[in-house]
Amino acid sequence: MDVVDALRERERARMDYWDRKDYFIPHRLPWRAHMARHLFHLLPGESILDLGCGDGRWTREIADLHNHKHPVTAATFDPDHFDKLNADKPENVEPVLLNDFPGPLAGRKFDTLIAWHMLPAENYGTFLNEARKLLKPGGRFLLFEPNPWNPYSQLRRFFTRLIPFVKLREEGPRFNRIEMMSILSEIGFTGIRILPYDFLFPPLPKVLLWPVQNLSLILENMPYVRNFAGELYLNGQNPAPEGWTRPCVPLTEHASLKGRVSVVVPCHNEETNLKPLVANLTGYFDDYIKEIVLVDDNSTDRTAEVGEALHAEDPRVQVIRRTPPNGVGRALRDGLAAAQGDYILLMDCDFQHILPELTGLFDAVAGGADVAIGSRFSRDSVLLNYAFTKILANRAFHLLARILFRKYLRDLTNNLKLMKREVAQNLQLEAHDFAANAETGLQPLLLGYKVEEVPISWINRSVDMGFSTFNLHKTGPNYLKVFLRLFWRQWRGQSITLPRTPPSQQPAPHK
Repeated sequence: MDVVDALRERERARMDYWDRKDYFIPHRLPWRAHMARHLFHLLPGESILDLGCGDGRWTREIADLHNHKHPVTAATFDPDHFDKLNADKPENVEPVLLNDFPGPLAGRKFDTLIAWHMLPAENYGTFLNEARKLLKPGGRFLLFEPNPWNPYSQLRRFFTRLIPFVKLREEGPRFNRIEMMSILSEIGFTGIRILPYDFLFPPLPKVLLWPVQNLSLILENMPYVRNFAGELYLNGQNPAPEGWTRPCVPLTEHASLKGRVSVVVPCHNEETNLKPLVANLTGYFDDYIKEIVLVDDNSTDRTAEVGEALHAEDPRVQVIRRTPPNGVGRALRDGLAAAQGDYILLMDCDFQHILPELTGLFDAVAGGADVAIGSRFSRDSVLLNYAFTKILANRAFHLLARILFRKYLRDLTNNLKLMKREVAQNLQLEAHDFAANAETGLQPLLLGYKVEEVPISWINRSVDMGFSTFNLHKTGPNYLKVFLRLFWRQWRGQSITLPRTPPSQQPAPHK
């Protein structure tokens, strides 16, 4: 069987499985569309190739989720699916029938390529090599494939060998992860990830849909248990020439926010990250930004010098040089005291790779929320390379918050928050370290402000970004202190926050 025949069979087998056996597919389609959105962070006009799209069900989910701002090419190997696709397609979707591969796609280039169960059992290296030619420099791919190490799948294959007349659905190549990493690297891809994904698959009972959805991020990151995931996702990038940078496109749509946002960024040893962070913030959200307040928390590198050089280029960049002692909470207090905007965006340098997702925060506040929080733990979020111990601590904190405060939010402790100035002025941050992030989440909620969560992706720092100073053993008890302090005050009927110090009595930050 040649590659095209194999791809056609894979596409047909997948669509047949969706129709006859996969009772979770109505939930899985939007879930995976969100996965693609959070991994790619597509900008308006960037293109998508859905390879082996079948009748276009997933294509339509992706087009809808991106508000039809991207040209989508839906390529199928099956003439029957092509007729269905042509009969019912959004305006931004271009159907293509492939009788050869790459066939009519030869010579075309796309920003992203997605495929679901389309790796042929044999010659998948040839398929991946051709797929790379369809990507622009810097283009990304996302493939979903059955997990060959899943014990359930291994057990099915074992019984199939015992009962020869029982034929299993073709599950694609049973590759070794190291072997696949090697093949993708030899083809020329970079930034390769092959990770477990999705615990929702038959024969799991439908009644377990809700708990498994809510536990998915924990299960996918839990050692050993993650091997029971039904799928793997393969993600990587076609390398770009040296010096290439992704062009920034303005993402400012709300006139009510223009020139009114202060960005507050605590910084400790971030000299390599400040320039790309500021460049991308102004590239995407220039019309919104009133100022960018970089709070240098006693860095031992050239963070302050880099910040001052950025100030010379753009006076909206303000640098606050703190004096010891250090601490994220102290840096946040100084940054909030200096911010002059009607809206204040709190963020870390870690978030420079997901800046296009900030549009969700701006949409929420423009729609009436007092505070918008970027949530790493929603059902539609993507969480990569996050320490499992931190996940457990985070989930335990939020479980306590739900029980004692009767407030249901999934990621109050993330330092990616956009709030109205009124809210920021009513915050009283007492923690000196990372635990202050819990105060900026809990206090607005307990004070009665309208708080809205927005799904985001979270990707751990790459090597070139340096290393986080967060230490769970040192900071974890302080998160608990924040929690108990606020609960005690609420239980005693006291004010959640302390009386505010008049501005004239507050120590001026050292600039």
